[in-house]
Amino acid sequence: MVGIPLTEPHAAKMSFKVAVMGAGAVGCYFGGMLARARHEVVLIARPLHVEAIAKDGLRMQTTTFDERVCLAASSEPAAVQGAKLVLFCVKSLDTEAAGALLRPHLASDALVLCLQNGVDNADRLRTVLPEHAVAAAVVYVATEMAGPGHVKHHGRGELVIEPSSASEAVAQALIAAAVPTEISDNVRGELWAKLILNCAYNAVSAIAQLPYGKTVAGEGIKDVMRDVVAECLAVAQADGVQVAGDVHASVAKLAASMPSQFSSTAQDLARGKRSEIDYLNGLIVRRGKALGIATPANRVLWALVKLMEGKPSHSSQ
Repeated sequence: MVGIPLTEPHAAKMSFKVAVMGAGAVGCYFGGMLARARHEVVLIARPLHVEAIAKDGLRMQTTTFDERVCLAASSEPAAVQGAKLVLFCVKSLDTEAAGALLRPHLASDALVLCLQNGVDNADRLRTVLPEHAVAAAVVYVATEMAGPGHVKHHGRGELVIEPSSASEAVAQALIAAAVPTEISDNVRGELWAKLILNCAYNAVSAIAQLPYGKTVAGEGIKDVMRDVVAECLAVAQADGVQVAGDVHASVAKLAASMPSQFSSTAQDLARGKRSEIDYLNGLIVRRGKALGIATPANRVLWALVKLMEGKPSHSSQ
């Protein structure tokens, strides 16, 4: 490839080892940003990505730069050894299994930061890592894997993280790496706000196989999304959750800020992979049932995505 320099990371005031467990699009983006700031980063990823990164580095094609970044990559969970920070980026359905693989290799003082969709991953991870510090994070970034060892960034890139003994140092390292980061005492409410965004957009984008900008232009779609959000807020209120921010405004703005982005659920279905829909609209359906709240709009979207998960991917047809 021509014109894409292989770069050394930029200087950091204090560097430490970072491991990224489940280095897909989200993990590669944030791991790559930390590597550019001269932290020692290892991506734990699928062999195809590991081979590409070992050969040519990680290609980061972002809205502001297009570079190949030098970092390590492995397909073995043991590569987490010695890491002070672990970015935990596996799919929600793999949380407990991936946590169990990490447990024998984690340093006692490591912080495991959950950069996942859904609202309960940190709690689930704590059940398999009871002796380690686990913190939840809310991720606002539009990314995709455009090929082996090639992450493409479409916009945003902020993190909101849960307070912990290491959160301040981690937040400062992320900010120094050009990742806007804040610490919030209401991460549960922030996670629910992100969950509601995902419930409004992910399934619709997946079913239509269209990016956000085109989905919201569809006849009646904004009304469907409004119904989904109303159900989510009713479930959150019944569950005692203080949802952060103005969710309706956030939902209205998302398509404008990421018009070309396909949801992660859409990307999973296009590749013939299982999606996280059980932890998005499916979670709303389950919590609604438990709390006596009707969730028909979320149930329809959840059921349709589950039905589509059984279809062959485009690449296999």
